[in-house]
Amino acid sequence: MGKNQHSKAPMHITASEWASEWGGKKQQRGAEVQRLPFDCCALAFRPFEHPMCAPDGAIFDLLNIVPFLKKYKCHPLTGAPLAAKDLVRLHFHKNADGRYHCPVLYKPFGDWTHTVAIRTTGNVFSFDAV
Repeated sequence: MGKNQHSKAPMHITASEWASEWGGKKQQRGAEVQRLPFDCCALAFRPFEHPMCAPDGAIFDLLNIVPFLKKYKCHPLTGAPLAAKDLVRLHFHKNADGRYHCPVLYKPFGDWTHTVAIRTTGNVFSFDAV
């Protein structure tokens, strides 16, 4: 036994040792929030037939949101008070292929297309057109 018998071993544990051997901090595994396709109702998760827009931009189908509002009188996503008169009827335009598109640029909407709706008319456009 010499004087320097433990000279190679550090007197502390590293972060990787702490995580693997002693428990350490675990990675948080929560529910992943996934983005809905733009043509889906945020309440039923199905494509809408009669789109209605809430003031915060959430899109619902008329057949799903009206019964919900009559029963709960609140926004389904945030829980804030919401009345049927606050909803705006949206007018999407379809091209010859049956896909939604911008009526100004004739650019088809995709899941990542930035769209805007005019509150007074309900018309939906691509952000690039506005």
